[in-house]
Amino acid sequence: MRVLFINENLGGHATMHLHLRQVLREEHPEIEAQFLDVPPPSLLRLAVGSRLPFLGRWDLDLQPLRLQLATSAWVRSRLRGLEERFDVIHAYTQNTMLLSTGTLRRKPSVVGLDTTNARNAYMLPYREPTRWTEPMLRPTLHLETAVFRSAGAIVAKTDSAAASVRDQYGVRDSRLQVVRPGIIPHAADPPAAPGTLRRDLPRIVFVGAQMERKGGSQLVALHQRHLADRCELVVITREHVPRGRNLTVVNDIRPGDPRLWRILRSSALFAFPSRIDAFSIAVLEAMEAGLPVVACAVNGVPELVADGQTGLLVAPGDDGGLLGALSALLDAPARRASMGAAGRARLLKEFDARREAAEEVAVLHEVVARHRAEGAAAGPAHRPAGGSLRPPPPRRVRT
Repeated sequence: MRVLFINENLGGHATMHLHLRQVLREEHPEIEAQFLDVPPPSLLRLAVGSRLPFLGRWDLDLQPLRLQLATSAWVRSRLRGLEERFDVIHAYTQNTMLLSTGTLRRKPSVVGLDTTNARNAYMLPYREPTRWTEPMLRPTLHLETAVFRSAGAIVAKTDSAAASVRDQYGVRDSRLQVVRPGIIPHAADPPAAPGTLRRDLPRIVFVGAQMERKGGSQLVALHQRHLADRCELVVITREHVPRGRNLTVVNDIRPGDPRLWRILRSSALFAFPSRIDAFSIAVLEAMEAGLPVVACAVNGVPELVADGQTGLLVAPGDDGGLLGALSALLDAPARRASMGAAGRARLLKEFDARREAAEEVAVLHEVVARHRAEGAAAGPAHRPAGGSLRPPPPRRVRT
């Protein structure tokens, strides 16, 4: 089966697809996979999706939608003449296909997602929602709904995302499935971690390409004010971070870099105070390394981190709660070790990329089989778009 995987390639998407590629190559020889990764935004895409100073203040500039349309336009341009070479298309996320619903109707197709725009619009850390957010969101929801109706199946990465697709977009359970994210665990159990950069200080590690979006700026500020004499903080990001006491910044780690594993294994705990993430591959990597996780209770993150068992969850934006959780674990090495072991066990059981890939492949086979069956039933005069909830073609009405 020839599969075209389209990857939005934001943040942890790149790491998730890196693991998926490896599993498909090693364990699914029946799948001939090609990956179409959306590149970093060009100057033109950045200009199209830039915030308008005056309108943006009131959330009136449609900035998120313009950026998504620029991404979708890039995907659409690459799909021309390409789609016929594949038996099925798997798009991640729905935003990549906002301008390609025709392709989704013509071909067997699966759309994967980690969240919806109905939720995301109210959680962007760089945009405060206003009374105009809801009406400005309507064009996005219209395009997003068309994607969901056109696809053969919808695959959500968390129960939280599935609930939004079901409740806010009206997608039936028969076309919706949850396939949890995963990573490829290392072959052997990790050795005992010293948990320090220096002999006298435990280490907290944070991973996030964008500091503001992932809560890194909040974490650095708290560390410098309250924790710099008690622990090291290692920040792995692509952005510039000012120098500080007992603060180490690593800017050159990319998905698949083995240095990340070594840094995690020599740390005491993982902090991820993102207020927007639907889930986090970085959290899964920390769990595999045997680290307790301190994170915000948003979207699907509580489905990864069991509060009080594998880590601690705090309210988004709560400086006091975040500081209290970090301090509690810094003062309790035995508790850190217990939570870290529980997190690794949970990772191996529930978030293995081999299980994820097997479930995704099963969905692809199902969509292809249904598309062929519906096409055969309809006869050569009319081949259906595939998927049980396809809207009928619009009728033209003369006025």
